[in-house]
Amino acid sequence: MYDWLRRWFSSSPTTADQTSLADPTLESAGPGAGQQAAPAQPLPQAGELGVSWLQRNQVTVDFNQWVFDTASVPTIFVTPAEQRVLDALQAIVDSRQSGASLVRRMPGVIPQLLQSLRSDDFSGADLARKISNDVVLVAEVVRLANSAFYSTVQAITSIEHAVLVLGQNGLRQLISGVAFKPIIGANSGHFTRLIAPRLWLQAEQCALANRLLADDDQVNSFEAFLAGLIQNVGLIAALRVMEQVADPEAKLGSESFCNALISHARILSCSIAREWQFPAAIIEAIEQQAGHLDAASMTPLARTLAAGDFLSKVQLLDAHGLLSVQAVEGLSEQGVACLLALREAAVQAQEMAEGLMLEGEVPARR
Repeated sequence: MYDWLRRWFSSSPTTADQTSLADPTLESAGPGAGQQAAPAQPLPQAGELGVSWLQRNQVTVDFNQWVFDTASVPTIFVTPAEQRVLDALQAIVDSRQSGASLVRRMPGVIPQLLQSLRSDDFSGADLARKISNDVVLVAEVVRLANSAFYSTVQAITSIEHAVLVLGQNGLRQLISGVAFKPIIGANSGHFTRLIAPRLWLQAEQCALANRLLADDDQVNSFEAFLAGLIQNVGLIAALRVMEQVADPEAKLGSESFCNALISHARILSCSIAREWQFPAAIIEAIEQQAGHLDAASMTPLARTLAAGDFLSKVQLLDAHGLLSVQAVEGLSEQGVACLLALREAAVQAQEMAEGLMLEGEVPARR
C-alpha cells in the first residue's frame, strides 16, 4: 500500500513536500487553483508546544471520554466487559497476527485511480468515470472542488468539472485520505457506528496538523501526513474485536481500559503498517508514542506526530465544547496558529457538508 502511495506522489514534478495534503483550505487561498501562499508566521516545531505532560494527559482523558461517550459515567477501573475485550486483543498481539485482516483493504477503484494518476497526461474523462464508481469519492471530489481554495465562480456539480479544477496533485492528495477512511455500513455494530467516525475525525485532523508542523521541523511532509492517518488504524481494528466480544449495551471507556486499549492498538497499528510496507520511520514514530520517552529522545517525525495528536484532540474537544481552559494554558503562539488553521479547515468542511445537505443529495454523477 505504501509503495502505491509513494509512487503516486513521486511520479509528479511537484513533490508532496511542496503541496498541501488532503485539504488545501489549510493554506491561504490564492487567486488561482493550485497556488500556495506562505504562512503568515512560522508554525510550531514538533514537541515545543509549551504544554506539560499533565496537560497532554488530561486532553487524552477528555478525548477518550468523548470518543466512547462516557463523560457522564466517569470510571477508572476496568470492568468485566472491558477485560474481555482486552483479553481478546492481547491474544491477537501474542499470536503476532498483523491485525490487517480486521481492517478493510483500499476500495477496488483506488488502485485504478492511482495507476491513472501516475501519468502526467492523465485522461480527465477516464478518471471521472472511475471516480463515479465510488460514492465516497464522488462527494469528496465535488466538495473539495467547491472549496474556497479553488475560488470557483459557479457551483461545481459534475465529476468531470471537479476533476479539471482539482488537477493531478489535488486528486492525489484527496484520494490518499479517502483510501484510509473506514466504511461504516448499515450492518456495522454499535461500537463501530459510535466510535469509528470520531476516530477518523481525529486521524484527519492529526494528519493535517502534522502537515503544518512538518514544514518547520524538516520532516518529510508526506510521511508526517500518513503517520497521522495510520496511527489509529489499530483502534479501527480493535472495534471489530469489540463487536465480537462485548455486548452492545456494555459501557466501555474507563480510563484504565482506554490506556490498555491504546497500548494494544499501537502494536496493531505498527504491525499493520509493516504488512502494508510503510517506511520504518513511520512505524518508529508510532511506536514512540508510548509515552515513556521525552521529546529529546524521539525522532523528529515522532515529535511531529505527538504534537499533531495533541493539537487535533484539542481542536475536536473545543469544537464540541469539552475543552478546559487549563488544558491549553501556556500553549505557544505557533501552537495557537496551528489550531486556528485546523479550526478554519473544519469550519469550511462543515459549511460545505451543510450546503450539500440543503441540496438534498450528493451531487449528481455525470
